[in-house]
Amino acid sequence: MQIRDTASGYGLTTRAIHWIMAVAIIGMYVLGLWMVDLNYYSPYYQSAPNLHRSVGILLLILLTVRFGWRLANVHPADDELSTAERWAAKLVHWGFYPLLFALMISGYLMSTADGRPIEVFDWFKVPAIIEDKGMEKTAGEIHETLANITMLVVLLHAIAALKHHFFDRSRVLTRMLSGSPKS
Repeated sequence: MQIRDTASGYGLTTRAIHWIMAVAIIGMYVLGLWMVDLNYYSPYYQSAPNLHRSVGILLLILLTVRFGWRLANVHPADDELSTAERWAAKLVHWGFYPLLFALMISGYLMSTADGRPIEVFDWFKVPAIIEDKGMEKTAGEIHETLANITMLVVLLHAIAALKHHFFDRSRVLTRMLSGSPKS
């Protein structure tokens, strides 16, 4: 079982982090849409935001690990793609990092604007760095906008992967599903 990436495919670590983050980010978006309509009398009024914040902090940690792993590994060759497709893939892949980082930081700032820390599943607390109750609304608007942009980019990313797989018959998607081809 290949752990590290090679020129011919992604290793288990990259694939696991990719799919864990993909499922979690989409789930977080759906949870976020659902929880903003909860009223005070809902049994999920406290637990849904707590879950959202906890998973968000874990995703921020995983994003940092993923970025370091990406820098420390070879990237599979994109020989099957045109020059324009390679450029677009680089833009999207490298664009995800600052987009997700900004999304998660805006969520953190929104959640800690009142000075209270974020409790991550009662495992540990992430302290508030800045206390500014007026920041909550601005950070919330930024968070919502970045979440919508993220979902748009995720959708484009998924459509491109499916296009490469079904129409171009390339290994772009297969590399992220099963790694390097067997020798």
